[in-house]
Amino acid sequence: MALSANPFSNDAFNAIALTAGINILPNRYGKLESINLMPTKPVRLRNIAIEERNGVLSLLPTATVGTQGTVGKRGKRAVRSFVIPHIPHDDVVLPEEVQGIRAFGSEGELTALSEVLAMHLQSMRDKHAITLEHLRMGALKGEILDADGSVIYNLYTEFGITAKSINFALDVDATDVKAKCLELKRHLEDNLRGEFMTGVHVLVSAEFFDALTSHPKVEAAYERWQQGEALRSDMRSGFTFAGVTFEEYRGQATDPDGNVRRFIADGEGHAFPVGTSQTFCTYFAPADFNESVNTLGQPLYAKQEPRKFERGTDLHTQSNPLPMCHRPAVLVKVTAA
Repeated sequence: MALSANPFSNDAFNAIALTAGINILPNRYGKLESINLMPTKPVRLRNIAIEERNGVLSLLPTATVGTQGTVGKRGKRAVRSFVIPHIPHDDVVLPEEVQGIRAFGSEGELTALSEVLAMHLQSMRDKHAITLEHLRMGALKGEILDADGSVIYNLYTEFGITAKSINFALDVDATDVKAKCLELKRHLEDNLRGEFMTGVHVLVSAEFFDALTSHPKVEAAYERWQQGEALRSDMRSGFTFAGVTFEEYRGQATDPDGNVRRFIADGEGHAFPVGTSQTFCTYFAPADFNESVNTLGQPLYAKQEPRKFERGTDLHTQSNPLPMCHRPAVLVKVTAA
């Protein structure tokens, strides 16, 4: 098979193939991705509307057989619109990177080009992945932030909810940490509003985790947990105390100005329910390509085209994600002091 002067014109490097390829590449970042807290939900448009129904739950009275039943009451509806962010990222494959691998009519050339391309796409995917983790962590905190720290959406404001915070007062030896955990669990249970959960998880900073595990009311339990560590095969779930699982989270990234941003601040943590069915998701809109109009969105898109004067090949990737918590009242900030 003879190849053209531009080897990237082969069908193996078209938009469909590149998009499929970049979505297959491994995701090296993302705690929230690994626990599947915010599963993917593709949509066809960049604007989405979320409908909220404040359902009315009432006790049903007994009645005589044959009499008419009580009439159900309809809850109030509220529709909120959101625009899904657009996150493009570009790179370039220079002629020097494919120097010496040109071999017309050789399948080996395609293999070599694919390796060069995969290296670039993996780097680009990693940047999209850490960006998505940052957005998801923002949704988990109730405030979705852009890379520069500006607010994209404040979910508390959007849904008209007052943010909940619990001070665990871990700097005070007499603090009843168990009572704090029960307060947290009861708040989440009260605000699920028709949802269900299988547990309560808290991602905390290293400072919070150290203060918690060294607290006099927790230290003995933590020591027993450590003693049984060798008997457990999977330690990703973290340390559980009073029915609440605490896990140290050290996610961070560099912003466009070169500043390192921690996803969870010093001495803080963020609690949320796990095992829900409709509370969390990540909406993905389609790319702004002709071929992707009115199609269901994919997590990532990739495309390539020759540079001016054939001085290399431009790579374009983009993602259009919006992580969402439909019940921001179940998001609770915890502080160590």
